[in-house]
Amino acid sequence: MTGHPAPSGPCVVVAGGGTAGHIEPALALADAVMRLRPDARVVALGTARGLESKIVPARGYPLELIPPVPMPRKPTLDLLKLPLNVRGAVKQTREVLERVGADVVVGFGGYVALPAYLAARGRIPIVVHEANAKAGLANKVGAKFAAHVAAAVPDSGLTDAEIIGIPLRQSITTLNRAALRDEARRFFGLDPHAPVLLVFGGSQGARSINEAVAPVAAEFARAGVGVLHAYGPKNSVAVQQVPGAPAYVPVPYLERMDLAYAAADAVLCRSGAMTVAEVSAVGLPAIFVPLPIGNGEQALNAGPVVSAGGGLLVPDSELTPQKVASLVVPLMADRNRLAQMSAATLGTGRREADEILARSVLEVIKK
Repeated sequence: MTGHPAPSGPCVVVAGGGTAGHIEPALALADAVMRLRPDARVVALGTARGLESKIVPARGYPLELIPPVPMPRKPTLDLLKLPLNVRGAVKQTREVLERVGADVVVGFGGYVALPAYLAARGRIPIVVHEANAKAGLANKVGAKFAAHVAAAVPDSGLTDAEIIGIPLRQSITTLNRAALRDEARRFFGLDPHAPVLLVFGGSQGARSINEAVAPVAAEFARAGVGVLHAYGPKNSVAVQQVPGAPAYVPVPYLERMDLAYAAADAVLCRSGAMTVAEVSAVGLPAIFVPLPIGNGEQALNAGPVVSAGGGLLVPDSELTPQKVASLVVPLMADRNRLAQMSAATLGTGRREADEILARSVLEVIKK
């Protein structure tokens, strides 16, 4: 029987599931590993309920499913069940690592990473990457016995972490917004010349952002500003179109974030670590509206861009239609200020984290 020989290089297992903020850096690393070692194999760990069940196979990588281990933030019944849940997930994860012949486990935090770290401990080298300004529990645990620890920003809470930024897709890190602008505007049906605000609230949308921005459609139109608004597949918005004015284009989801970024002159969005990294890498001025849950990491993520003058921060509770009309509409009409903010934002961006982390991972395997 003939055929292509199986890859003979290292097997890298990436653990980053649940949200795009965990999955995308893992896949960006996977791409970088394959560029550096075309003979390598990359296998992703995930759960059936996470976004990875759709995203990972679509990007061409095998996905091995393990039980999720949610990390309760408060004392609840789930907290009492945690040791039992972890034990079962670790056993299944260990079986997967043995079956695929893992040479290293690279974790990006979240409920897929913890069982991966515990299953690999003492058997397979571990590399940890922390994307947020404040490390979560899983990465704090993993970092204690990791061969290498990397973080997006200083002071994340992980000792001796190499500061590299966040691994991003090449479609983002190589994006030339100016060169793609005309194509991007045509793709979305946007005015070719008017300033455009991109609005999104993560992969599922954000109701508070929708309710603050959509009612201001007429004010944007009267100011000569176009809007591209991703409102989320489970949500809906109604907007008032003004004849003859730049279009307000609502869409449930953005399949082509590269074109969305190229079409835009500024963005109003959440400040998850991945979003901040992408916006910074492409140089888009931002109005950040941190998600008001968790341990405050979203506000911390936005801090460096805001401090550099590339972004504004508006608390979720203060984001109203009146605030959007008084703050965002005038900003979009001020091309000089947008240009200054764009330069400041670009100055905080990092575009090479994927290859830096990939080289570290391959070096850990070598040792």
